[in-house]
Amino acid sequence: MPINRYQRAPKLRLGKFYGTWDACYIISVAVASGKISWKGHVTVEAERLDIIAGDMYGDGTLWWVIAGASGIGWGLQVPPGIYLKIPTDIGQIQALLG
Repeated sequence: MPINRYQRAPKLRLGKFYGTWDACYIISVAVASGKISWKGHVTVEAERLDIIAGDMYGDGTLWWVIAGASGIGWGLQVPPGIYLKIPTDIGQIQALLG
């Protein structure tokens, strides 16, 4: 079942669910404090967070990790020129969220 922007329970690991607001806040704080590694990316025309997440993590449903890290809200498609902070190690996110 795909995750949509209105669902409050994204799956990260082995069936464990996280509320999106809580998880994204934790990720955002961890990025700002340097607790998790990330790389920058400037979006181009018609780029979507689920496609980027699919390329980065092998799972497009983890788009909310990028949204939370970047502090951009819940749009899957973002305008060109937006600077994203993409966590590079999904294992760090899993450890962070417990």
